[in-house]
Amino acid sequence: MSKDNKPVGPSQRMLRVGELVRHALAAMFARGEIEDDALRGSVITVPEVRMTPDLKIANAYVMPLGGLHAEEIVAALNRHRKFVRGRVAPQINMKYAPEIRFYVDDTFEEAGRIDALLRSDKVRQDLDDDGETE
Repeated sequence: MSKDNKPVGPSQRMLRVGELVRHALAAMFARGEIEDDALRGSVITVPEVRMTPDLKIANAYVMPLGGLHAEEIVAALNRHRKFVRGRVAPQINMKYAPEIRFYVDDTFEEAGRIDALLRSDKVRQDLDDDGETE
């Protein structure tokens, strides 16, 4: 908690609604309900959905399998976001359906970058030096 006793991270409700939206999106992508040439034949994963505190906007981070044409797929999903919102709304059972915005998920790239750093010669040398002193 911060100094003024407000939670720093997302609330339990934000996390729960984000998971509901994520599951609804994943099921919709698995069924292939969106008709678009950019999405045809693509397997899309939804690793995370972050909700705003007022639950009005859902930021969905998506990544196609293999990471190919990610920007094109996100652009196609953003073109169809009103359709997606209409399909997701009945599944999440809320008074107002959140506006859904799609973004490319870069956590896989970030994890790969960190892994490469940890495997670099400089870090390996530091680890070897620590092991020899003990």
